[in-house]
Amino acid sequence: MTEPALNAGSPLTDLRGIGPKRSAALAEDRFTVVEDLLMHFPVRYEDRRTFMPVSDLEPGGPAVSLAVTVVSSRVIHTRRKRFRIVEALVQDPGDAMKMVWYNQPYLKQHLTPGRRLILYGRPVLDRRGDTVFQNPEIEMPAPDDDPGVHTGRIVPVHRRLAGLSPRMLRTLLFGVLRRLDRSTLGAALPREVWERPSSMDRLQAIREVHFPSDGTDLDQLADFCTPAWLSLAFEEMFLLQLGLGLNRARYRSAGTRARPGATPSKVADPAKLFPFRLTAAQLRAAGEIAADLAAPYPMARLLQGDVGCGKTAVAVVAMLTVAGAGRQAALMAPTGILAAQHYRNIRKILENVPDLPVPALLTGETGPALRKETLAGINDGSLKLVVGTHALFDAGVRFHDLGLAVVDEQHRFGVLQRAALADKRGRPDLLVMTATPIPRTVAMTVYGDLDISVIDELPPGREPVRTLIREEQDRDKVYQGIREAVQRGRQVYIVVPTVEEEDGRRLKSATGHADRIARDIFPEIPVGVLHGRLSAAEKSDVMDSFRTGRLSILVATTVIEVGLDVPNATVMVVEDADRFGLAQLHQLRGRVGRGAGRSYCILMNGEGPARPEARERLAVIAETTDGFLVAEKDLMIRGPGALLGVEQHGAGDLWFVRQAMARPQLLAEARSVARSLLEKDGGSLRDAERILERLPAGWRSRLRIGRIG
Repeated sequence: MTEPALNAGSPLTDLRGIGPKRSAALAEDRFTVVEDLLMHFPVRYEDRRTFMPVSDLEPGGPAVSLAVTVVSSRVIHTRRKRFRIVEALVQDPGDAMKMVWYNQPYLKQHLTPGRRLILYGRPVLDRRGDTVFQNPEIEMPAPDDDPGVHTGRIVPVHRRLAGLSPRMLRTLLFGVLRRLDRSTLGAALPREVWERPSSMDRLQAIREVHFPSDGTDLDQLADFCTPAWLSLAFEEMFLLQLGLGLNRARYRSAGTRARPGATPSKVADPAKLFPFRLTAAQLRAAGEIAADLAAPYPMARLLQGDVGCGKTAVAVVAMLTVAGAGRQAALMAPTGILAAQHYRNIRKILENVPDLPVPALLTGETGPALRKETLAGINDGSLKLVVGTHALFDAGVRFHDLGLAVVDEQHRFGVLQRAALADKRGRPDLLVMTATPIPRTVAMTVYGDLDISVIDELPPGREPVRTLIREEQDRDKVYQGIREAVQRGRQVYIVVPTVEEEDGRRLKSATGHADRIARDIFPEIPVGVLHGRLSAAEKSDVMDSFRTGRLSILVATTVIEVGLDVPNATVMVVEDADRFGLAQLHQLRGRVGRGAGRSYCILMNGEGPARPEARERLAVIAETTDGFLVAEKDLMIRGPGALLGVEQHGAGDLWFVRQAMARPQLLAEARSVARSLLEKDGGSLRDAERILERLPAGWRSRLRIGRIG
């Protein structure tokens, strides 16, 4: 009996094998309709087209396909409760061989003598020294005009989804593609997307991605750059650019700014604010922001640059410009440590210039009396400058006239937290800052609704930090270097991955390592310890002691990754460095090299051999101090979801970002097509809205990330 056709928008419960329980599990991963499942692409492929004679098999060799006939089979009951072994003897014209499946007794019904099978697996030696196949995949031969699903072809391997194994997903998708009504797939896309010379029919492209035809180039397939993959990559790039462009158009549409922008006459003068001259890159970024602040629509800008390039100084200029126009400006930092540092630095800047507003600090640690006073000043508008943490978007915080929201270290915030601040009182200007540089192509892709300013030079006099990789046998030399640095009047960070000793793990901890350092290694040197479990007052005391030089060595966790600015600190030792990510190592390294003179970052490998990918990360950090190059390497090693901090919001599978990195011309073309659609006369925004409204729920969820920035 022929099964009815499926629509791309059909619920997954229409598929055989997807009941209420599995449907609920899929919905948690935002898979609700057939098209969501079709967009769950393979992560790799296996070439199972070539059949090997049994006589040519060698144990330990690669996985191969076999075409065999069953000679005999049996089920072996073992001493383990409910654990059974299925054993079968199979043969081809040249030889015979034993097959073994563990705890799959239902297979016995398919292993009747004389039955022809196609198997895929890897030959191994059993305890008796015989060559056997263990748990091979099994498939019954299909008619000549009906290729198999799991063998005899280039086979896709999908990531597990809601308990569905790669084999189950393969079966499910094969059936879906047979039943799919072509007319319901891709109807939301404009003809400009699929009339491109290099494009493929959308249904054909999806079929070729999931089940490549025999003539597919295996090298292209391994690099996900077959014509089918590139057609779908273009589609995904186009949709994201269209969504980001629509968000940008909405944000900049007439009437969204609650108050007039700041006029050029009110722009703060950097020369009067700072005891140093801003770099050309800082002045360029400040000028771009000033133009945005004076524009008739709200600003939405990403300010990025490497650690120590001076983004905060540019943000202060923008905040004072807004305050000078009579409105309020807020700077939100991810930690109390960083918020307190921003507050101190801004106060120090403003002390040198008369008649400037006094900033306020609001964090979760702010006492009740001061919090009440601060909230009152925010509400009545008497406080023009506010620095804080997530406490700034608590329900009780009501700004009188918020003109500018600055979000620092944006990758450490959730998108909804940023949205809560940006949506307060009339959609203020939004300046998003990051010291984790984002490769240009990635920034165009995920932050395409934001204008981008880049500070691509460091202040004069800063020397690049010299980064060295050291092993456990070098520890005495490292300690001698620390002692010499302290004797010269310098200070030292020692970074560890954990707060306390953990059972079964040989990682250095803040409490244990600080005790050993102070007691056994440097008893004559003042040593402090800093970690996230200390109270706010304890953290403040330790940081003040280190900042003022009363402590020469600070043993700390990654709580110092952002928020400590001590120019006298010239040495950092990162213990168990192989346990840290690239971006984190780069951020940590940015705590030294903030003053004049040579600084060093020593990466200590943990005990035992480091994993290859860990050694690759350490080599990257040792070879370059260029944060943008580090970010590109991080992207290739960890993937876009981890780099951008969006994987928890359903966008960790942005596989197309890799395509954009490798083929920027494809992204440029997608961006051009999306913009041309948005710029058409006569309701082009409505056209874009109609396209995006007809997308699956998972796609619409991705586009919310761009809207929030």
